[in-house]
Amino acid sequence: MMLYPAMSKLNSYIPNRYMLVNVVARRARQIAEEAETTGLHLEEKPVTLAIHEVAAGKLTGGGESASEEA
Repeated sequence: MMLYPAMSKLNSYIPNRYMLVNVVARRARQIAEEAETTGLHLEEKPVTLAIHEVAAGKLTGGGESASEEA
């Protein structure tokens, strides 16, 4: 089974797999809560959206977005 995005790409932003799981889970909960509060219908699951944010470099190991760290 092929994963997208590749684990190697995700690990370039968050080197520890366990930290990656924590960051993705935390962000997925935030996305789900925001969608529920605003009544927004999500086309993809919150976990998928969070993983794509990591792959795009928007999330880092600290759990903060990359723009907040700069």
